[in-house]
Amino acid sequence: MAELKTKPTKISAAKHIAAIAKEEQRDDARTLVALMRRVTRHGPKMWGPSIVGFGSYHYKYASGHEGDMALAGFAVRGNEIVVYVMGFESRDALLAKLGKHRTGKVCVYIKRLADVDLKVLETLVARSVADTKRRYPEPL
Repeated sequence: MAELKTKPTKISAAKHIAAIAKEEQRDDARTLVALMRRVTRHGPKMWGPSIVGFGSYHYKYASGHEGDMALAGFAVRGNEIVVYVMGFESRDALLAKLGKHRTGKVCVYIKRLADVDLKVLETLVARSVADTKRRYPEPL
């Protein structure tokens, strides 16, 4: 099985964010750090070269594939910020209230945080974290 690329690194999340070229994206990243720290009660860590992650969980699929991933996270990619939000029952209803964005399976693409309702975004992240913890409880 191939080694996972998305794993915690020793890179400083603060230095990574400080190196973001666009000032608005740096400011948005700092806002997301505060939001995700509040929701997860974990500090930021780099996962791979570009994902700022908070907390972690261990998953194991029926196929036998397993690994670790951040409970919550985001990345600045080009002109967008990608917020990782796992699926949960009311996800679509919350996304309808979020504001200007587009989605992928677990990705919410936002050009700038000024385009979205931060309270709705925080609720999305909180529900995603709660559902992930429910599906992948920590071993006893």
